[in-house]
Amino acid sequence: MAGSGQIRQLRRRIKSVRSTQKITRAMEMIAASRIVKAQRRVREARPYAEQIHLIIKGLAASSDVANHPLLHVREETRTVAVVVLTSDRGLAGAYNANILKLAERTIRDEESAGRSVDVYVVGRKGKGYFAYRGRQSVRTWEGVTDEPALEDAAGIGETVMERYVAGELDKVWLVYTDFKSSLTQVPVRMELLPVKPEEFGGGDEIAPEFLFIPDRDTILDRLIPRYVEAKVFHGLLESSASEHAARQRAMKSATDNANDVASSMSQVMNQARQDQITTEISEIVGGAEALSQGR
Repeated sequence: MAGSGQIRQLRRRIKSVRSTQKITRAMEMIAASRIVKAQRRVREARPYAEQIHLIIKGLAASSDVANHPLLHVREETRTVAVVVLTSDRGLAGAYNANILKLAERTIRDEESAGRSVDVYVVGRKGKGYFAYRGRQSVRTWEGVTDEPALEDAAGIGETVMERYVAGELDKVWLVYTDFKSSLTQVPVRMELLPVKPEEFGGGDEIAPEFLFIPDRDTILDRLIPRYVEAKVFHGLLESSASEHAARQRAMKSATDNANDVASSMSQVMNQARQDQITTEISEIVGGAEALSQGR
């Protein structure tokens, strides 16, 4: 027979689960609203990157763009950098696990080829992951992934570009999560450096009536680093949208599970109360019969 203590315990557990359900539902709604904002930022950033790319293609048609240091391909690849974009917060399902798995595979592939690998990490989750496994990150960035800014991308891009131009790095990978839809996010890796000359091929030369101040080559030298920063910014925005989408799904699943658990415990509690009431009625009836027989 279920006692009053068991019923009180079940009631407390149901209350606790319902409270948790309110929190997960609120987090689900917040993540849903941030997905919309993140998608809008991806769309708003696209014209900037497209115009930089278009101008570089136009300038490259009349200049030797291959001479730029960021496009210089090393004869031998000895040191590789892997920039990994993770999140600062958890509760996002398998979002971080998937991107870290791809990062580990990239690092393993490069090291198996006899190359030294420097790891750069964006996000607390990635920082903690590599620190726990004894791999020291060259540099980490925190507080970036929730709402990335172009300045954040510039800081990350400048860090690896300076080392690449100085000859300290021979290749740079950017590992991030590509946002396909609210249900699909795909971990991808992109070769950030060196920039491929063919990315600027096939452009039409800018019309001669344009006056360039400073000259074409100087403008080109300034725009190519901005192009690399735009690619980093694109990766940050895609990762941010993917993180919010993954968190929305995880919180929805948690909300549904909490509802199932609370419903199941309510059924157990109701059955316990029915058993208790039935027992009490039986005791009353038995007592009444005993009293009537004793007269």
